[in-house]
Amino acid sequence: MKNKIKINKNEKIVIASHNKGKVKEIKDLLEPLALKAVSVSKFSIIEPKENGADFKENALIKARGAHKLSGLNSLSDDSGLCIEALEGQPGVFSARWAGKEKNFSKAMNIIKKKLKNETNTNAYFICVLALITKDKNEFCFTGKIHGNIMFPAKGHNGFGYDPIFIPKNFDKTFGEMLPNQKELISHRALAFHKLKESIIVR
Repeated sequence: MKNKIKINKNEKIVIASHNKGKVKEIKDLLEPLALKAVSVSKFSIIEPKENGADFKENALIKARGAHKLSGLNSLSDDSGLCIEALEGQPGVFSARWAGKEKNFSKAMNIIKKKLKNETNTNAYFICVLALITKDKNEFCFTGKIHGNIMFPAKGHNGFGYDPIFIPKNFDKTFGEMLPNQKELISHRALAFHKLKESIIVR
């Protein structure tokens, strides 16, 4: 039987993200575990340089940075949108396409231009969670959801590229879905399901 990750219920867990939308979503997903979560912003406003070759490497960079700052259990998420017709772009550069100002309207317009003459709208969202415990053990969990890109963007819920992504077998974008709907099926939710199955909160 696979060894479980044991975390004390009185210990805080640091979410290694400065993205308020992502922090809220992760806090909601952690709620069933009854773990108290805080953003890494409470320890530093400086974001680590995400220069990993893939989502897993970037997730570990962020989790290690948060653990070094806080000394606490640290959880990071590296996620992105991968579009088939663009050979997997924006991929690990999903956040960077939005620029320093994190303007995802700008990023979505870049995608719209690049897909102007394309008929293939297949895409997927991927999320890799990296958890580093207080005693420096490292764990990673991956979730992925397939769907299609659509324009014009629809919906004001969620964050990032949510308004242009319709998950497979649905007729609404993530941006049109209520948070509790998205949290049942998203790439992040799928990764969290694996995480929750592996954790024992004592």
